[in-house]
Amino acid sequence: MKNLFRNALVSSAALASMAQFASAAEAGADLTGKGLAAIGAGLAVIGGALGIGMIGKGALESIARQPEAAGPIGTNMILTAALVEGATLFAVVVGLLVAIA
Repeated sequence: MKNLFRNALVSSAALASMAQFASAAEAGADLTGKGLAAIGAGLAVIGGALGIGMIGKGALESIARQPEAAGPIGTNMILTAALVEGATLFAVVVGLLVAIA
């Protein structure tokens, strides 16, 4: 779980730094800033995908060890994956808004 939050934090930080760079870019470097914001949005998607993959892996390993706890583990897995997906979607929207503006 620590790795999941670390990946989400790193991808969000990368996106935030790209967004700040993009907003600070002047007219001459406007395309560079927008391109970096789009790359930041892509990095956020990669971080979210890795995080959700790790959630699924951990849940399947837990269910394999303790099959009688499959219900609560599955519920917690879906809830956590939805939270990661929401954070990733927010990061992508922010990155794309910076790239468009």
